[in-house]
Amino acid sequence: MLRNWSLAVLTLAWGVLVATRQDQPWQAAIWSVIFLLVAFLLSPLFFPRSLPAARAQQLSAADDRPIVYWRPGCRYCLRLRIRLGSRARRAHWVNIWSDPAGAAAVRAVTGGDETVPTVVAGGEAVVNPKPDWLRERLSR
Repeated sequence: MLRNWSLAVLTLAWGVLVATRQDQPWQAAIWSVIFLLVAFLLSPLFFPRSLPAARAQQLSAADDRPIVYWRPGCRYCLRLRIRLGSRARRAHWVNIWSDPAGAAAVRAVTGGDETVPTVVAGGEAVVNPKPDWLRERLSR
């Protein structure tokens, strides 16, 4: 669980350090807001609620929605999440750092690596897909 939040906490700590070194209060406020925003983007809070891999697989079989395997701090996962916008909630998200079964599912698809984002849609698994590819599957 600590690993999920480590980058966000580290970013906040750097933000406090940078803010306390500023001469003017308004500069400190601006840096605080910037670091707070970056910490939010790196935290699990920015992503849709994660499910256990087994539950996501059950739901995906029932509703034919894609499963996105991700981890906090992954810039490619962040890029995918931002580009999907509100459509991201249509997929089932599995945090591989919180769910060992999710990490095992990714390793099975990628040949032993935990490369994310890995998306499983309609029985097809794609590692680091283009956001347009996933957007197309979410709109079906």
